[in-house]
Amino acid sequence: MQAMDQNYPDERRNWNNAVVPADGNRLPDARTYSNQPYPNYGPSDNIAAEPTGFDFYKYVRVFVKYRWLLIITTLLSLLLGGVLTMLMTPIYRATASLQIDRETMNVVNVEGVQPDENKGGNEFFQTQYELIASRSLAERVASTLTLENDPAFNVEAKTLVGTVKGLIFPDAAKEIDNTPSQEAKNARAVGQLLRGLRVTPVRGSRIVKISFDHENPEVARSVVNGYAEVYIAENLDRRFEATAYARKFLEERLQQLKVKLEETERQLVKYSEEQGIISLEGNKNLSARDLEVINDKLAVVRSERIKKELLWRQAQQTDGLGLKEILDSAAIQENRKLRAKFAAEYQQKLAIYKPAFPEMVQLRNQIKELDRQVQTEIAAIKNSIESLYVASVAEEKELETQLEGTKSDVVEQRNRSIEANIIQREVDTNRQLYDGLLQRYKEIGVAGGVGTNNISIVDKAVTPGAPRSPRLMLNMLAALLAGLGLGVGLALLLNYLDDSFKTPEDIERELGLPVVGVVPRPSAGRTMEEELLDPRSGPAEAYRSLRTSLQFATSDGLPRTLLVTSSKPSEGKTTTTISIAKSLTQIGLNVLLIDGDLRNASVHKRMMLGNTVGLSNYLSGSKPAEDVVQHSAFDGLVVMTSGPLPPNPAELLSGPRLSSLLSLAVGSFDVVLIDGPPVMGLADAPMLSSIVSSTMLVVAANETRRSSVKVALRRLQNSRANIIGALLNKFDTKEAGYGYGYGDYEYHSYGNSDVELLPSK
Repeated sequence: MQAMDQNYPDERRNWNNAVVPADGNRLPDARTYSNQPYPNYGPSDNIAAEPTGFDFYKYVRVFVKYRWLLIITTLLSLLLGGVLTMLMTPIYRATASLQIDRETMNVVNVEGVQPDENKGGNEFFQTQYELIASRSLAERVASTLTLENDPAFNVEAKTLVGTVKGLIFPDAAKEIDNTPSQEAKNARAVGQLLRGLRVTPVRGSRIVKISFDHENPEVARSVVNGYAEVYIAENLDRRFEATAYARKFLEERLQQLKVKLEETERQLVKYSEEQGIISLEGNKNLSARDLEVINDKLAVVRSERIKKELLWRQAQQTDGLGLKEILDSAAIQENRKLRAKFAAEYQQKLAIYKPAFPEMVQLRNQIKELDRQVQTEIAAIKNSIESLYVASVAEEKELETQLEGTKSDVVEQRNRSIEANIIQREVDTNRQLYDGLLQRYKEIGVAGGVGTNNISIVDKAVTPGAPRSPRLMLNMLAALLAGLGLGVGLALLLNYLDDSFKTPEDIERELGLPVVGVVPRPSAGRTMEEELLDPRSGPAEAYRSLRTSLQFATSDGLPRTLLVTSSKPSEGKTTTTISIAKSLTQIGLNVLLIDGDLRNASVHKRMMLGNTVGLSNYLSGSKPAEDVVQHSAFDGLVVMTSGPLPPNPAELLSGPRLSSLLSLAVGSFDVVLIDGPPVMGLADAPMLSSIVSSTMLVVAANETRRSSVKVALRRLQNSRANIIGALLNKFDTKEAGYGYGYGDYEYHSYGNSDVELLPSK
């Protein structure tokens, strides 16, 4: 109190002795009674820089503010997801595995019949996947399995969209059932096949999984297995059809070559008949063949003749048994054995008998006879050798004669065969072409007809035992994420559409004004009046903090004259003005509270005072100042109500009497507080702000639009108002997402809670 007395020396004048000059001259501006004002702030001065980057806590505050929206949307999404999951028809998935190889088994290796698919990257496998998922294969599967007329297959599965549609439009199922055409049935079956088919390659392998979804597990299994078998069959058909063009081309070419070959062969036969040319195997005529035979036989005969001539000459020069043919003669060998026997017997008996003995003579005669027979046999052998030699010479001469004659015939026939050879070569060429094409045609036919395939079934599909969908946990998780996403989106949208001031930082950033105070909302179930009656409540402590901020609002301390205004009604400016006045009286200051709102006065209602006379009476000159003031229930607080509402408030406020009133009031009171009208649409607040020394702007959190406050601030600045700061009123720390020390903080819990508070004056 002593410090406050030093700031405000006892210069109080008797309010009853205050005289308003009769000449109506305007007294000096009230701001001359205060020291230098606090520097004026505007939107372009001292504005806090926009935070750069991602502001995490900003979004946390948004989500905390709209937490109930997030909770409600999440719960509704979970409920809807659970209901729709229960209503959806179970869908079963059957899967078969196929192995797709680049090259087939080499049963026949026909070069060029099929393209080399071993070259290249993954284009081959990607092509196979697209073929599996193609419409043409689906049409073939539907036709093979007769799915268009299968009632088990054509039952439409209940999807999420279909379930919702059935719930919203229950009568849609009662439409007239027009029997579709066969073409429409086929198209529907193909479409359902394509919708339920899934092709999933196994990474790093040649395995591909084919799956089909259907509400009937048996149908799903049969369709998948049918897909695998039809795909393999179609692959074989494609291979067979790949050779169709080649076979057709070769057939046409073979027919042409056949006709040409027959033509040339007829020409050859006709010419050979005319010329007497008899052709044998190897394109040789008869004369040439005879020449070859005679020549070969002559060579053999000549060789034999030479051998016999040598033998004959040897026989002529040899006596006795010198020839091999003589020694090899059986008769001579037998004769020689008998002679040796008789000679031995003669020698044996010679020891007994005399040579003249008859028996000895007989033996000698026998030996001589045997020698004669040998000589006779030797002469016969030599004569036969000579006969053979003579025959060979004659045969050789005969063959030489035939050879010379045949040579003449061959030369003559060759001269006549030149044209035949030309025709023969053409025949041979045509035959070679025909045989080559015929062989190629047969190879292509064999390659196209062999049932080898590079695709095989690894695992056939089995009947699934459990449905694949709906999955309750997965759907609930999706519903949870969808609900959270929807809630977050709505929260961000509402936060984007809400351009009100939510935090003190918003005011400092958008307006460039210092925040002199933050007043929280009343607690749940309590009014502001009830909160202010409790000195330990958040609003009461906030106004005491505001009082402290006002003491440092200017370079010389508390403003002597202070206008409290707002951009629009119902922002709490009257409550703020009354609370500031009460708080200032608690520290021993004399305060004059003036209700400057001559359009919607409310101070007298809050202070429970009469309003028969007031500011309007003084400004109109009908009452002196001392007759329009009232003492309140608080010591040191004098109130000047608005008085009867005039028809022309702006004209009264623009007169000189208001300045005179403030000059007199500054001399009698420590602080003069004016509860001003809203700024928007009225000229009253700008005129009041130009007269007082300081102006404070009240902003209601989460209510006042930023554009309104900026326009109001601009109007006040244009009237040269000294705006010392802004008060953020009705602040909800829970909605803002973080605490400022209000609302969540129990002020009486600091220190000893049993200490009794001093009663206010």
